[in-house]
Amino acid sequence: MTAQTFDPYAAMTASSPRQFLYALNPLAKVAGVAPAMLVLVFVRDLATPAAFLIIALATIVVGARLTVRTAALLFVALPVGILAIGVGFSLWVDAGLVSGTGTALQLGDWTLYRGALAIGFATALRLGAIIALALIGGLTTTGPDLVRASVQQLRVPYRIGYTALAAFRFVPRFGHELSVIRAAHRVRGHHGGSGPFARIARGWGYIVPLLAGAIRHAERVALAMDSRAFGAHPTRTERHLVPFRTRDTVFLVVCIAASAAIFVIFFPWQLP
Repeated sequence: MTAQTFDPYAAMTASSPRQFLYALNPLAKVAGVAPAMLVLVFVRDLATPAAFLIIALATIVVGARLTVRTAALLFVALPVGILAIGVGFSLWVDAGLVSGTGTALQLGDWTLYRGALAIGFATALRLGAIIALALIGGLTTTGPDLVRASVQQLRVPYRIGYTALAAFRFVPRFGHELSVIRAAHRVRGHHGGSGPFARIARGWGYIVPLLAGAIRHAERVALAMDSRAFGAHPTRTERHLVPFRTRDTVFLVVCIAASAAIFVIFFPWQLP
């Protein structure tokens, strides 16, 4: 039996036709949520970021493939993080600024005001909404597709794009080499105990072979790029095209229109 490996740079395909986010151009997913993320930096109410958070989560549930890990991230880690950040920021609010908003909690001489809770949870909801909007593209886009779309649609020089892509590919390579080095140490009986200092000593022993493997891999990548005349011409022929289709334009327009509608409806507009 051979061990199965997961390629983090493989193409992401939808298991159902309704999971439309995988078929969209990465730039459409980035540009569609960018205005909303920018707006959320400046809002201070509770309703606007809450509306963006709900819409973002609903979009991910409908348009992406939900695994156990993704569901735990969206519906456990994210709400717990928002709750913790909201409570933490509420405790740091200056009581003098919100002393006239009513008491939410009284412990001796210390008072937690409702205005402090509103400020704290408004900040937490803004952060949660921004993270949820970023996950629309982050959970359904691969690095190579984003690089290819940037080169093909944004005219980013391919020397920059594919050099960055080659650097990103070093990460899973290092993980594989680290696992091989650890297995070799275990075979040779280099356990060294189980305490914290023993773990530090083992980690220090991984540095030299990992660095040597990184240098060898970098040399092979450089030779491969030179053999393919990388950088010799202003443009290169693309093997994988990432077109910007009509559905990408529709998604972009719908996202911007929905963001504008949420901002107009929920933001507490006040005339001077």
